Amino acid sequence: MIFPIIFFGLIVVLPIVYVIVTYNTLIRLSQMIRESWSNVDTELRRRYDLIPNLVETVKGYAQHEKEVLERIAQIRSNAMANHTDPDTQAQRGNELVRELKTLFAVAEGYPDLKANQNFLQLQEELINTEDRIQAARRFYNGNIRDFNNRVLTFPSSIIASLSNYTPQSYFEIESLDIRKPVTASFK
Repeated sequence: MIFPIIFFGLIVVLPIVYVIVTYNTLIRLSQMIRESWSNVDTELRRRYDLIPNLVETVKGYAQHEKEVLERIAQIRSNAMANHTDPDTQAQRGNELVRELKTLFAVAEGYPDLKANQNFLQLQEELINTEDRIQAARRFYNGNIRDFNNRVLTFPSSIIASLSNYTPQSYFEIESLDIRKPVTASFK
């Protein structure tokens, strides 16, 4: 009499419990991805808010570097236009970091600017923000990894495909040169 109950439990109840647990795990991981993207987005907005102050400070010293300053302003505007797509944000962020490196290279030619307390403070704040973006990016990518593992591995992949869950993209940096931090050292 006990054998049919155990058999029923193994054949019917256990798979149902597995499906429920797997589906709830996918939902939980999906929510963690949204939360971690929100953290990345917050840090990116912080970066975008710092840039106009930095540009204005440089503008006072480097009048003839107008082209660099205008390009940074345009790239910042483009980057701020899309906060929902990690791939687009990564591309625009990479472009912005490249231009910021150009801005800091321009600042090298202006000793008074390099000594300006406001410029140094803004530059330090930007470096701290870049560190925070990297930490938020690592957290986001960790959540993507966990989610993608569930979506792509068997047997949870069956439940994921039935629930229309697909692998998500990592928030990545495109080139090795971009991976180098923005430096604050002025010689």
